[in-house]
Amino acid sequence: MEISTPQGQEPTPEELKELEKLKAIIESAIADGKLTEPEFARIKAAIRADNKVSYEEIHLVRTLIYDKIASGELERVWE
Repeated sequence: MEISTPQGQEPTPEELKELEKLKAIIESAIADGKLTEPEFARIKAAIRADNKVSYEEIHLVRTLIYDKIASGELERVWE
């Protein structure tokens, strides 16, 4: 799996569409203040769908999930 890093290139319109889709998936998963293992698996599957992980995708996961877990705003629930 390839990990793309920013090199002064703006995401393409297609990439922006995929980022918005990923953001919607994440926001739906965390709307109740909890993140379950199946929800996180769905997020990872969306990220890996094109066989590459972009900096922007990592940034979304970090800011919308990991930062919120660290601050106590989001609870990770693995059953």
